[in-house]
Amino acid sequence: MFQTGTLRTKVKYIKMNQGDGDFEIPVPWFLIKHPMGNVVIDGGNAVEAAIDKRGHWGAVVDAYDPVMNIADNCVDQCRLVGVEPNGVRYVLQSHLHLDHTGAIGRFPRAQHIVQRCEYDYAFKPHWFAAGAYIRADFDRPGLDWKFLGGEYTDNFDLYGDGVIRMIFTPGHSTGHMSFLITLPNTGPVLLTIDAAYTLDHWNNKALPGLVVSSSDAANSVAKLHRIAEDTGAMVVTGHDPDTWESFLKAPYDFYD
Repeated sequence: MFQTGTLRTKVKYIKMNQGDGDFEIPVPWFLIKHPMGNVVIDGGNAVEAAIDKRGHWGAVVDAYDPVMNIADNCVDQCRLVGVEPNGVRYVLQSHLHLDHTGAIGRFPRAQHIVQRCEYDYAFKPHWFAAGAYIRADFDRPGLDWKFLGGEYTDNFDLYGDGVIRMIFTPGHSTGHMSFLITLPNTGPVLLTIDAAYTLDHWNNKALPGLVVSSSDAANSVAKLHRIAEDTGAMVVTGHDPDTWESFLKAPYDFYD
């Protein structure tokens, strides 16, 4: 579990209709060392957000202000645990919002996997979601993309061994995915990503501050609850500043 800094924002942008108070959230991303090849999930903020945040993100920094050092980028953090850019086989995209696209195009031998409907929507989002997509992050020449489904694919098993499963959880975005990771010793870990930003979302007390479908968002949380109950998984919500502190973090610690 890694972190590319934080976002300074307002509560209402994370928890819909919950007020104008200041709120600072972590920006996680994940690395899985698998015998068949290393896997990066999302990569957090792109390094450009640390170099020139307004130049890269534009006016969105007025609502979501990235606090990030250049060394926080996912490539340099991978090196801290012995993984060079050529050593990553897959980059999995939960979705293509600006705080999840830091790995795209950074690992030259990696195949990038995303839901087809998410990729298509990212090029023509609704007006209310347009600021969340930074086209320069994902519209890059020469990338090796694998698109899941004509519209979407559910429960895709990356290596066919049950270790990395991609769960279709739309609502926050059109083609959002969460991940069920089953580790040899830790057991199942459910990465809700932005299907549940915080425990308030997980506990049905608030919707995410940005949704394309509130009903889909609620249904996705219910789906993830069933998975967590069936598997006994440890639940990792997407941007909860309190629960994030309780997890083991790289580069100094990890789950195995």
